[in-house]
Amino acid sequence: MVDCAMKLPQEEVCIQRPRNEAFPFNHRNSAIKNSSSLTFSPVSAIFRTMYRSPSFAGVILAAGESSRMGRDKALLPWPPGESQTIRRDTFLSAAIRSLSLSTDFVLVVAGNNEANLAPIAYANAATVIRNPDPNRGQFSSLQIGLQEVLNRGRDAAIITLVDRPPAPAEVVQMLRERFEAAPQNIWAVVPEFEGRHGHPVVAGREMMERFLREPVSGNAREVEHRYQEHIEYVTVSEPCVTLNINTPEDYARLAPPS
Repeated sequence: MVDCAMKLPQEEVCIQRPRNEAFPFNHRNSAIKNSSSLTFSPVSAIFRTMYRSPSFAGVILAAGESSRMGRDKALLPWPPGESQTIRRDTFLSAAIRSLSLSTDFVLVVAGNNEANLAPIAYANAATVIRNPDPNRGQFSSLQIGLQEVLNRGRDAAIITLVDRPPAPAEVVQMLRERFEAAPQNIWAVVPEFEGRHGHPVVAGREMMERFLREPVSGNAREVEHRYQEHIEYVTVSEPCVTLNINTPEDYARLAPPS
């Protein structure tokens, strides 16, 4: 006998028994005279009609060497072009704040630059975790970050890269809400601008586990394409979700006209 008693209201508790077992009510009970008149909805059907309620962590991948930029992209001033006297943000601090309103906590995956990033992360209430060998590539940082999300008891992650302008907080929240409202066969939500896919990516437990099953030399885009039927692409009006800032020229183009 298998009793399935989820934390549902009393009348919705589902009890499954072998067909040859007597129904556990006395036939003389005037309230229930014929068990065939009772119908029970499967628990799975009940849950399919409910919104998800996952708990979210933010993950910022920031372990790269920034060799083409010539300096750590996480430390670039944001927004560019502001005078030193009023500048308050870097790419890293702005990214942390972009995710923090929609997540329980934010993890920054650092590499050899850990000592430089830690003061900024801690000042913005984020946590730094270290990739011990960032030369293995960005996918290794993604796996380290996602494993830490699961270790801390969260079942969804909002993932972004430090080498791009941070998405507005309202865009991040909208992506989270789209994921929460999506059917159960949707494992991730990805923003799209003019046909190009970008970040931040909202990944549920199913998608995170697929990333973690890959070899450390894997590629996030390849995994995404393999499970494309489980991903919802959401059109946004913010071009920053698809921008990659790799060189000083890329960064200079972000500055407003003087």
